[in-house]
Amino acid sequence: MNHDTLHTARLEIVIVTPSLIHEVFNQLNTQEQMQFFGVDETGLSHYREMHEAGMETHRISMRLFLLKWNGTVIGECGFHTWNMRHHRAELFYVIRNDENKRKGYVSEALPVILAHGFNDMNLNRITALTADWNHASLAVMKKFGFTFEGVMREDYVVDDIHEDSVCYSLLKRNG
Repeated sequence: MNHDTLHTARLEIVIVTPSLIHEVFNQLNTQEQMQFFGVDETGLSHYREMHEAGMETHRISMRLFLLKWNGTVIGECGFHTWNMRHHRAELFYVIRNDENKRKGYVSEALPVILAHGFNDMNLNRITALTADWNHASLAVMKKFGFTFEGVMREDYVVDDIHEDSVCYSLLKRNG
């Protein structure tokens, strides 16, 4: 399987593009697909939807990165709501299992991913939203020089409850 990767001291960062997703679903069996993305059957449905429905709509796209440590996918990071015309996107990241959290993987991956966003995706503005109780994510925003912009009230739904998002941004000239 041919794919572009970025590297840090500990991580292989696989750049997931629409063509790579199509290649995975067209060439690999279900078990191999789950192994490539590091997910179970339920998680595979998310990638299958990207394969079938695409990763792009009118002027909006996404760029996904699989974070691999010792050959195993431990998390995802990337940019969604990537608006190419306005050179902006929203950053997201997740470490999947508790045993891999608080080991600095996100902090290690972000410099490479932010540089990719600014340089290869031609982003000028990267937004990051998090919950006010997510202290680890808030610390990451501060560590990487994101600027606090405000609170987006009742911005998303978790378990049928509307929750606020704390909004941060990083501009290319400051990154």
